Amino acid sequence: METLLALWARPFTHQIASALVGLIVVAVVTRLVRSAAARYIQDTDARYRARKVVAFGGYGAAVIVVLSTLSGQLGGFTVAIGAAGAGVAFALQEVIASVAGWLALSFGSFYNVGDRVQLGGIMGDVIDVGVLRTTIMECGDWVKGDQYNGRIVRVANSFVFKEPVFNYSNDFPFLWDEITVPVKYGSDRALARAIFERVAANVTGAFAESAKGKWKDMVRTYRIEDASVDPAVLLIANDNWLEFTVRYVVDYKRRRSTKNDLFNQILDEIDQTDGKVAMASMTVQLVEWPRLDVRLQGGASPVVLPPSKD
Repeated sequence: METLLALWARPFTHQIASALVGLIVVAVVTRLVRSAAARYIQDTDARYRARKVVAFGGYGAAVIVVLSTLSGQLGGFTVAIGAAGAGVAFALQEVIASVAGWLALSFGSFYNVGDRVQLGGIMGDVIDVGVLRTTIMECGDWVKGDQYNGRIVRVANSFVFKEPVFNYSNDFPFLWDEITVPVKYGSDRALARAIFERVAANVTGAFAESAKGKWKDMVRTYRIEDASVDPAVLLIANDNWLEFTVRYVVDYKRRRSTKNDLFNQILDEIDQTDGKVAMASMTVQLVEWPRLDVRLQGGASPVVLPPSKD
């Protein structure tokens, strides 16, 4: 009992107790404010940002409480902290790099929550940016068309310094995409081109109009070519068929559905041409070997080999 009383009588014990009480108060207030933000803020993006601001504010308040209550006792630990600093920095170099990556993300323009990115070999939508890791809802892999596959991936923020960061949606939320349509030789080329141009304008025209303003902003901001965002139909002739390529801009989240609409309308239009335009396909025909009739000298009966079907 006397030992406990003597320990309590020390000023350092009072400071530790004050720091603990202060941390508890900060934690309770932070939790209450986050609950209020989740309850009263309806917009998803604003609610997410408010929760992040409150969380970082709580961390900052906790640091201030600890430093203010223990400031008188920290001087004696300066030498020890300095000696251990090198070892800690080496052991936690990946963590330090991730924190540096978070600072770069906070003040740079790599990506924001809601952007579609490819980071560390993972492609998907950013759903959270933490101090150490970025959380991504993954797209692709075994699922085609840049659609969600259900996996949530956490990638270290240090990857922003190690690998390129591909952003699908930040400055220009559109992608150039294309489909290839094979057409038989002998088809009406002019009619085929007219069909493809009409379908492309009908399906992707709204994307092109929206993309024009965004692309003008890109041209003003960066040293980049003033490229056309209108749909285009290109033609090459190869050994098997006429190959029409339909090139267009599309919202980065609607690549697969747009291809579906394009092919459906193109096939419907081709069916109405009464054979003037026909789709091409590769046909492989297996030819039989000719019948072999081998006659031997000396009057022997001829040897006849049946044709092969290989």
